[in-house]
Amino acid sequence: MPSSTSSSLSKTAAIISRPARPEVARIFPELLAWLNAHGYKVIVDPETAKYSTGQEEVLRSEMSSRPLDLVVVLGGDGTLLSAVRVTASTDAPLLGVNLGSLGFLTDVPLPSLFSMLDQIGEGRAPVEKRSLMQCDLLRGDEVLGTYKAFNDVVVNKTALARLNNYDLFVDKAFVSSYRADGMIVATPTGSTAYSLSAGGPVVMPTVNAFVITPVAPHSLTHRPLVVPDSAVIEILLRSDEEVAYLSMDGQPGLDLKDGDRVRCRRSEHKVSLFRTEADFFHVLRTKLKWGER
Repeated sequence: MPSSTSSSLSKTAAIISRPARPEVARIFPELLAWLNAHGYKVIVDPETAKYSTGQEEVLRSEMSSRPLDLVVVLGGDGTLLSAVRVTASTDAPLLGVNLGSLGFLTDVPLPSLFSMLDQIGEGRAPVEKRSLMQCDLLRGDEVLGTYKAFNDVVVNKTALARLNNYDLFVDKAFVSSYRADGMIVATPTGSTAYSLSAGGPVVMPTVNAFVITPVAPHSLTHRPLVVPDSAVIEILLRSDEEVAYLSMDGQPGLDLKDGDRVRCRRSEHKVSLFRTEADFFHVLRTKLKWGER
């Protein structure tokens, strides 16, 4: 890494922040000074631009077109999920700084920001690589869209609809037909999100697996299923009504029709997160209120 006296801005760092957080205005000047001193050109998203002093503003949707070397996320887990989806194709590592309570993903507290940056500058910051999911929406032989998900992909019914029928395939092998409110395909990172509330297992984030969890299945014998992340998972919607939708990481859904297929597989990209020394089980005890010894 360049020394703090370096004047050559040979790398690019993006700053992505949660809207309307006063902490961003307070820490931005010092953060910018650190990044510039360590050889980074800085670009910011529109939410951060209001606090900047002439840095280039780039829409989040366009950040993947930049050769990023570092992404600093100021906010919470939702902000980090957004940052992952728009920067994953750059393979840049992310530093998630939590501006609220301890997060599952943004586990670096604000007071530790600059000590963590110093570790990054010295090349000794712990990095954890996590799986990213790619999801294709198919209607007949046409691919209507391709999406990324860091937590989960959900096929669900609308609030007023009846139960839908879903056929599940893993590596083209038929698994079962489900009559349920919905189906969740979660990464290990997303196993502690919607999948957990639907009865799915907690999976350590470094495990190479996906979790398939039915939501309120009509049959009690339909249980969550763990498959290797090398598998290709396909969900076929069978419904007489246009009352289902597809969502990724809790974002607004896409309307589905009878016969639509949702195909999930491991992305070619990994997500690299800078982590503190707090282990995964410490986070679980804190967030899920598990008992201490």
